[in-house]
Amino acid sequence: MVFTLAGTGRMGITVSRKVGGAVVRNRVKRWIRECYRRRRTDFPGQVDFVVVARPAAAGAGHAGLCRELAALARRMGAR
Repeated sequence: MVFTLAGTGRMGITVSRKVGGAVVRNRVKRWIRECYRRRRTDFPGQVDFVVVARPAAAGAGHAGLCRELAALARRMGAR
């Protein structure tokens, strides 16, 4: 899930304990940051957004999470 607001292009990440233990939560955050770093040009530059990881994110894996984030970035850019 992604929440957006006009801003300067910042990103926030929220991963609750429902996703898993500390190791799993940190892994999901690393995956999100890495995907954002690699696909930064896909995201609109003047939008602040917060990524809220759901419990299924841990089971999706890095590739699945990155695909979903890229799809959300395309939707944000279309607005």
